[in-house]
Amino acid sequence: MAPTTAAPAAPEAAPAPPSSAATERRRRRAAEQDTLPGSLRPSRGGRIARGVLLTVASLVTIFPFYAMVVLSLKPSGAVSLPGSLLPWPLSGGAYGDVLGSQDVPRWLLNTLVYSLVSVVGVLVLASLAGYAFAKKRFPGRETMFWSFLSMVMVPYHVTMIPTFILIAKLGGVDSYWGLILPTLANAQAVFLMRQFILGLPDEIFEAARLDGCSELQIFVRVVLPLLKPILATLGTFVFLWHWNDFLWPLIIGQSTDMRTLTVGIASLQQQQVPLNQVLAGSVIAFVPIFSAYLVGQRYFTEGVTGSAVKG
Repeated sequence: MAPTTAAPAAPEAAPAPPSSAATERRRRRAAEQDTLPGSLRPSRGGRIARGVLLTVASLVTIFPFYAMVVLSLKPSGAVSLPGSLLPWPLSGGAYGDVLGSQDVPRWLLNTLVYSLVSVVGVLVLASLAGYAFAKKRFPGRETMFWSFLSMVMVPYHVTMIPTFILIAKLGGVDSYWGLILPTLANAQAVFLMRQFILGLPDEIFEAARLDGCSELQIFVRVVLPLLKPILATLGTFVFLWHWNDFLWPLIIGQSTDMRTLTVGIASLQQQQVPLNQVLAGSVIAFVPIFSAYLVGQRYFTEGVTGSAVKG
């Protein structure tokens, strides 16, 4: 009797290669277009026109930044357009002159203190107030919230002079606390926090109370971890606003040592400083806010969407 031989095992199918991100985006785009009516689907000419318009808009947007960087790298001398916009010859002497001066590092420190401390203060106060307005029950809550929110309708310049007079009488002129304190009550930040916290389910707060957590423990252990997207989004916006703020630092910081970068760079133009040094200071002021945007951009969509007004 002949021995039976086992049939050779069928070769295993090779695993399908994982789809790349670009392929996934094309598939999703095609699926979205399939759901559109034929009259709403963009034609080939429409897609080309849209690409051309977006390219032109991108170039127009990027050109001022390109000019700022290139002109800051030019040697000192007269600027002739458009020849000076060519990326040669280049020299980094303007950056050495700016960073080697006594004023610019001090202005940079003032701006960092103003921006970072204000971000922390605004986020802490706005998150506490937003949690109270969203999840706590107390008499006059709605009246207090909408009265506070009405501050958004008051122009910033209307309250600036009374605020300066009050800070001056308290001795806050040419001081960090006088520069920072009036900017901590941010009605827009409180509104965004409240709208975001309103979307959180009440069950998690009830479960934390049943576990014996105090209100402070609920806020620290439950609320704050859930607020990461809106905290990152709001923190980035507040940082950008304070970093670029000009008018309030101008009137509260009356000495050279208390100027911020925006005020200091503006003062350089009045001192007949060469253009390449002024633009080098602008580039130095631009790099931190661009870096803050790159760090926080991944939270923008989620944070803004989560804080949208609920119907």
